[in-house]
Amino acid sequence: MRGRSDGGQKKRLITSLCAVAIFLGFLYVYYGSIFGSSSNGASALEYGSKSLRKIGSSYLGGDDESSTKSGLEDGDVVIPKTFPVCDDRHSELIPCLDRNIIYQMRLKLDLSVMEHYERHCPPPERRYNCLIPPPPGYKVPIKWPQSRDEVWKANIPHTHLAHEKSDQNWMVVKGEKIVFPGGGTHFHYGADKYIASIANMLNFSHNNLNNEGRVRTVLDVGCGVASFGAYLLSSDIIAMSLAPNDVHQNQIQFALERGIPAYLGVLGTKRLPYPSRSFELAHCSRCRIDWLQRDGILLLELDRLLRPGGYFAYSSPEAYAQDEEDLRIWKEMSALVERMCWRIAAKRNQTVIWQKPLTNDCYMERAPGTNPPLCRSDDDPDAVWGVPMEACITPYSDHDQKAKGSGLAPWPARLTSPPPRIADFGYSNEMFEKDTETWHQRVENYWNLLSPKIEANTLRNLMDMKANMGSFAAALKERNVWVMNVIPEDGPNTLKLIYDRGLIGTTHNWCEAFSTYPRTYDLLHAWAVFSDIEKKGCSAEDLLLEMDRILRPRGFIIIRDKQPVIDFVRKYLSALHWEAVATADSSSDSEHEHEGDNVVFIVQKKLWLTSESILNSE
Repeated sequence: MRGRSDGGQKKRLITSLCAVAIFLGFLYVYYGSIFGSSSNGASALEYGSKSLRKIGSSYLGGDDESSTKSGLEDGDVVIPKTFPVCDDRHSELIPCLDRNIIYQMRLKLDLSVMEHYERHCPPPERRYNCLIPPPPGYKVPIKWPQSRDEVWKANIPHTHLAHEKSDQNWMVVKGEKIVFPGGGTHFHYGADKYIASIANMLNFSHNNLNNEGRVRTVLDVGCGVASFGAYLLSSDIIAMSLAPNDVHQNQIQFALERGIPAYLGVLGTKRLPYPSRSFELAHCSRCRIDWLQRDGILLLELDRLLRPGGYFAYSSPEAYAQDEEDLRIWKEMSALVERMCWRIAAKRNQTVIWQKPLTNDCYMERAPGTNPPLCRSDDDPDAVWGVPMEACITPYSDHDQKAKGSGLAPWPARLTSPPPRIADFGYSNEMFEKDTETWHQRVENYWNLLSPKIEANTLRNLMDMKANMGSFAAALKERNVWVMNVIPEDGPNTLKLIYDRGLIGTTHNWCEAFSTYPRTYDLLHAWAVFSDIEKKGCSAEDLLLEMDRILRPRGFIIIRDKQPVIDFVRKYLSALHWEAVATADSSSDSEHEHEGDNVVFIVQKKLWLTSESILNSE
């Protein structure tokens, strides 16, 4: 029978028909999932097999039929009809904090000073030209304020911290959820009680750490899953919770999934991306930092960031332990902060709180040659992007010296009061007030456009990609959201005005990837950002992919820019699996800063899953 030709032909025919059927079935599933989804993104889209999810080219091979040409202005670029989906192992990719890039580029980094946790961005030829897939079983995140206490396990499928920190109440796995009882390494019984104890140590009224609005911005170094910052919010205090992508991987991802302000960063060799005199309080609870290294350079970086009279709350064995090594560290650390003119404001049990001086008087009274020295007079304490730390003390400006403090109004009055440092930019109080009012009206218009798509708790984590003076965020005070205000590294360094208003933010270059995990923001606001990077010669397509990476499924992007920019973005909607929500001509409102940025375009990212994600979640 095996030798008969008609039997062989029949088998080959059946095989061919099966192959054709499978291929047609694939085309139906693939194109049907893309184009047959509901227009409002309510249902998840499904994308093809792992074999097609290659990196750096389109599904269709990049031929003429899979792309069209268009330009942001007059330069032609290729517009793909679709982007490939990155491999599942890249579902948590942070391009500029990717260890694989460090290994591939063979960078020679000093691990002892944490250089491997600092930003190292891939060159253009090593960038991923693909969409980051969500993990298997991904769900729309739990809404705030419930998210403070629980998140979906499928969204961050990492439970090792729950086991490693089980005795410290960091987090607990309960069925499909991960629950956060509010504990930490130093405050097992709850961050709220620990915060109240710090306020009590400082004799603040009603054991409230906000001290009647005088403490508003806090830096939490080595924050874990950010429960300290989470429980400060109810006291009208906003913390920048900071931690590297270290052995406690995903701690910042958990923080952002919970709806808590957080940023991936490390006290290493470069200045943190925040201006001088930004925080009323810095906090370290067993953050495992060697504060004595390199002549105290890390403690001096905190000193740069603290406002006049600011506090550093330090909870660590060195503050109370009696063994020989801890006593040595405490003695040397005490000597260092004394030379820095810090004084002990309070010390109780396992916590010490130091206070920075209000004026330069103590610095001037130190003996000649005392270390650490004062920084050079030509040093700009607000220059931070890629700037190395220095082991020196940043003296106060003449204004702060005369004012004997920052001169800021208590919160919430400081949000709308012209900050003293506005004079550094030549801005008048009238300009500040007009900017505040203009953005208040613009935000009202945004929410009117978004209203068919959102409810009161739809949005939580917001980013203003070019924040100027922070008036976009200021206009959102009465809404239950927080805003990461981003200032371009090459523009006016207005981030200090944002912090002086009681808001938070960071410096960034949008030609590079942002220091956050995928799927961490509900809304991105891009005011003239595309026009700006075009002037710098950077890739608008790369920026679109980066925005898609950091935006949550079903999240929104508000683009306020020139008409050619809007036309350019429209051509990418299908490839990115975004949908247009609203378009509005804003030429009727005041446009002073950017002539011609008179179009508002709002898009929404669809929720889609790979076929592997669906199979693995079943």
